[in-house]
Amino acid sequence: MPEYRRVLLDGAVTETVRDGDELIAGDGRHVKIDEVQHLPPVVPSKVIAVHLNHRSRVEEFQIRLTPTPTYFHKPTSALNAHKGAIVRPEGCKWLNYEGEVAIVIGKTARNISQAEAGEYIAGYTVANDYGLHDFRDTDAGSMLRVKGSDTLCPLGPGLVTDWDYHGKYLRTYVNGEVVQDGSTDEMEWDMHYLVADIARTITLYPGDVLLSGTPANSRPVQPGDVVEVEVEGLGRLSNHIVTGPIPIRTDVGAQPTESEEVLSTALGGDWEFRGIRPPKR
Repeated sequence: MPEYRRVLLDGAVTETVRDGDELIAGDGRHVKIDEVQHLPPVVPSKVIAVHLNHRSRVEEFQIRLTPTPTYFHKPTSALNAHKGAIVRPEGCKWLNYEGEVAIVIGKTARNISQAEAGEYIAGYTVANDYGLHDFRDTDAGSMLRVKGSDTLCPLGPGLVTDWDYHGKYLRTYVNGEVVQDGSTDEMEWDMHYLVADIARTITLYPGDVLLSGTPANSRPVQPGDVVEVEVEGLGRLSNHIVTGPIPIRTDVGAQPTESEEVLSTALGGDWEFRGIRPPKR
């Protein structure tokens, strides 16, 4: 399966093809994978994410799955790359990982059937749909700041074409320990369904990204943690958490909160029923 990576090579944005532990540029230059700065493998005009899709996640939250998928939007200013720093703003502490498979559109798609959708997919990459749940109370369901704050959409390491999404494992690691262990087979709606559903009313352009959902056990991470998402056949996306140097401004807008909904979402969905307040970190 061919794998394509966008990197900074001698100061220039360069499209490369992976060959073992090397990347080969179009002009023939070879470079070791670990010696370049990675960029997001695609340049989307939009990033659209499904709310809930993995059955283990639905069971974890003890809720009934909606009959059809619902979605939210992550602005392109949230894009990040393999080995990039994920910034948790000063004054916030409920930053959760969500390992996912990202669908990358290959040609303009509008009003297509589920059976046709595969023809419009360029390939797939690994994503981590980070959520800054401190703002969950103030976004009223839009998820704009929760999921759209800067750096919270890393993609990579590369774009893999001709990948069969059936029966593939998806694992997230924090400091080397497995914290999510799921499979694409537990998705309620598959990749082709998601593309066809969105394309009914929203034109998808080449490079656009759809995030396909995360399995159970999304939990908060701390500055200094290394978070990796591995998808069978797509590779391993690695990022590290840092604290933003500037506190959230207090002279405008709603402030970070710690309501029962924030804690319930960040810590697994049922804290409000246990009567237990987790320790502050």
